[in-house]
Amino acid sequence: MNKFCADICSKPAAKFKALGHPVRFWIAQQLMQTEHCVHEFVELTKLDFSTISQHLSALKAADILSIEKRGKEIYYRLTCPCTRTFIACVNEKLEKDKG
Repeated sequence: MNKFCADICSKPAAKFKALGHPVRFWIAQQLMQTEHCVHEFVELTKLDFSTISQHLSALKAADILSIEKRGKEIYYRLTCPCTRTFIACVNEKLEKDKG
């Protein structure tokens, strides 16, 4: 077993922390298929634009997603490939646990 080192563990832990909120986890799930813009998340969650923006900022700060501005719209997409694998694994485990 290796000695604990906070410096080594803090960056990966930040990714898990960013995904640790139900709304941010849901956003990441939605981005698994295709990119989306803020207003789509607002419409589907009925949360305020500012709330969704804060969640998107947290995911961007954790380097889980990236942005691309097109005209007045900003599109978000997953950039961390392991996020897709992790979410798929979690969802698969939950499905197995149901049955």
